[in-house]
Amino acid sequence: MKNILSENPSPYLQQHKTNPVHWQTWNKDTLNLAKTQKKPILLSIGYSSCHWCHVMAHESFEDQPTADLMNKFFINIKVDREERPDLDFVFQSSYQLFNQSGGGWPLTMFLDENGVPFMGGTYFPKDEKHGLPAFKTILQKVHEAYTDQRTKIIEQKNLITKSLELKKTNVIGQEVEPILENILNNLDFKNGGFKGAPKFPTFYVFDTLIYFYNKTKNSKYLKPVELVLKKLCSKGIYDHVEGGISRYTVDENWLIPHFEKMLYDNVQFISLLAKFLKVKPDNYYFKKVRQTTNFIKINFLTKETNLLGSAYDADSEGVEGKYYVYSYDELKNVKDIEKFFNIRPEGNWEGKIILDEINEPKDEIIEKLLNIRKKRKKPFFDKKNQLDLNCLWVSSLISLDSIIPDQGYLKNAENFYQNIEKKFCTKTIFHSYSEDISFIEDYAYLIQCLLDLSDATMNPRYRLLAKKYCDEALKKFYDNNNKIFQKNEKSKNDIFTSPIDISDNTLPNANSIMLINFSRLGYIDKSKELSNSLNGYLNLYKSFMTSSLKALDFFKENYSGKNCNTEGCNI
Repeated sequence: MKNILSENPSPYLQQHKTNPVHWQTWNKDTLNLAKTQKKPILLSIGYSSCHWCHVMAHESFEDQPTADLMNKFFINIKVDREERPDLDFVFQSSYQLFNQSGGGWPLTMFLDENGVPFMGGTYFPKDEKHGLPAFKTILQKVHEAYTDQRTKIIEQKNLITKSLELKKTNVIGQEVEPILENILNNLDFKNGGFKGAPKFPTFYVFDTLIYFYNKTKNSKYLKPVELVLKKLCSKGIYDHVEGGISRYTVDENWLIPHFEKMLYDNVQFISLLAKFLKVKPDNYYFKKVRQTTNFIKINFLTKETNLLGSAYDADSEGVEGKYYVYSYDELKNVKDIEKFFNIRPEGNWEGKIILDEINEPKDEIIEKLLNIRKKRKKPFFDKKNQLDLNCLWVSSLISLDSIIPDQGYLKNAENFYQNIEKKFCTKTIFHSYSEDISFIEDYAYLIQCLLDLSDATMNPRYRLLAKKYCDEALKKFYDNNNKIFQKNEKSKNDIFTSPIDISDNTLPNANSIMLINFSRLGYIDKSKELSNSLNGYLNLYKSFMTSSLKALDFFKENYSGKNCNTEGCNI
């Protein structure tokens, strides 16, 4: 056996192609190999811009003694979470079941020879530290446990499968106001976002709040949106030099980012800014949305396909944040910079300076900062094109056109959709690299962008295509027993359980998007069915289903004859 990752196009998997670990990919042959050899599977899931994925790779996967243990005791599988979000969802859920806490990346799961998890963690250090056991110790103990208790571990499948199944009540309707109030009670009204740290933007929450503001005109829904946007645009999470935001911050003040830049965050950031500006025009936010949009158009575009790639790494030249931070010596001679940013000789992060805005900086200041940065090596860029995210970009451009109609954003959206259609929609819909793999998110956001194009241009072709893909999605993904869409294609499921996902994560949940799509297309019977189902889940999982509140209200109001669009219903 050998490491076969050099044969895979994924940039993340390519980062591991020279590891001494005999990495395989998730496929039928590899799973059968585990069965044949009666070996457990070590499953490692991550993505190309993940800092702690790099750390674990350097510490353990590049270490020959560690690799020797992995190769001896396990079938080792490496997965790009952006290629296989269904696998990531199932095994993150498994991690949460085993550990009673949230997961993350790298995700390190141990599966039995049938692909069923029995233990897992996230990052394991090479040597014991910070209360975490050494990875080699973990490998040895898991091997011993599997050797001694193999039969017992395998027999746990039904218990694990049942524990992962979502429960549903018979509730088919409920008031959303109490759920919205609970969300508001958990928000940080000093710093914006949710209370505590780390801080994630959770755009789907604020998108839902602005929807209910547009419907009710109650300022309690708008104030949190305004606060979080102010923080996101002024603090360290925002790249004041080139535009765009980082994935999250490790502190509660939005100052110290985890420096990776994800397409899904930035596209949603643009969309939320556009929706806010429609309600409350402000030159400051107009400037930020233009800067971020230009950043995406220039820096995320892949020349080979004229589509957007996935992410920029947090690290450059092996150092986290090196591309984005400054030394005091670099900044002290920039005239008047202290009027616009908090600048201290001692820095504000590990002796360096993360730009923290005091006042909106002048263009000449930004130009000088950019010139300093141009001397550095840019972080690694993952060129992977994902259908769902590129469709979301089209919808964001259309949102921009509604507030800045003189910049050609609608024309850009139409042209960009042609690029999407050319790559992803010729024979069959697919997610990224493999033409055999698609997810409900791809269909949900494709249908949404087609309906947005239809509304904006009045071209009937887009609506006809939306209907076509909606019918396809029902055939491929709709679970008729549970009355809900599952994440991957029913006929191609290669996981020990069927992945039904009703929770918001990096994006609003696809089931909530599909309910809105149904409503916009006039699929009344299916809308009722899916609405009833989501209400049943919402009764038990309301803290994870914020986007469903918007979708359920949209359908209810639309069905009752109200004048609704995706920004709210006019009563």
